[in-house]
Amino acid sequence: MRHPIIAIDGPAAVGKTTVGRRLAERLGWTFLDTGVLYRALAWRALQDGVAPNDEARLAAMARGLEVQVSRPTIADGRDADLRLGGRDITWEIRAPAVDRIVSIVAALPAVRAALVPAQRRAAAAGPAVVVGRDIGTVIFPDAALKVFLLARPEERARRRARDLAARGAPSEPTAVLADLQRRDALDSGRAHAPLAAAPDAVSIDTEGRSVDEVVAAVLRLWQARHAGAG
Repeated sequence: MRHPIIAIDGPAAVGKTTVGRRLAERLGWTFLDTGVLYRALAWRALQDGVAPNDEARLAAMARGLEVQVSRPTIADGRDADLRLGGRDITWEIRAPAVDRIVSIVAALPAVRAALVPAQRRAAAAGPAVVVGRDIGTVIFPDAALKVFLLARPEERARRRARDLAARGAPSEPTAVLADLQRRDALDSGRAHAPLAAAPDAVSIDTEGRSVDEVVAAVLRLWQARHAGAG
């Protein structure tokens, strides 16, 4: 019997990772942020001088990408440890340079196809909370619960700017907003697996709500769904 999956999708900086991580902790489930795979690939492309639109080379890199995701071992605000070839790149993949190209890389059909098996394998060991942009529509279309998180671009930009400042990388709010809007357009407009809420997803507006409030809302949905199934 396949283990249950809670799929959480939404645009950049809406809080998917933080909400998903905390929800998984509450449930005692595995947590997987699929976006780190795309970020790790984008980071590797920058290191190797591969253009973000070189689909053939990036797809080949994706097939051989050995990324290890595990519970955090350093109390520096990270949601998980991310290692590539033994190197801790947890924060390196969050750099502005990666932000600028990750949506371009993720829009390439061959890259997305190459990473699907890895995403499914990573969540195969047991019940899992999986977050991304196409989890409920492509990766796990039969997920037991699908949630789509929302917030205005201005609110998401404020959160992203705050997080960057906390990591010692302050950015102009207007520049952060412009980058988020560009990424939204790329993610929603790509031909293959665009950012979109699944028809059976439950939308939750996170604006004006704390992380714990959003987690509680998703947990109530799961408990109602689970009770109904039982």
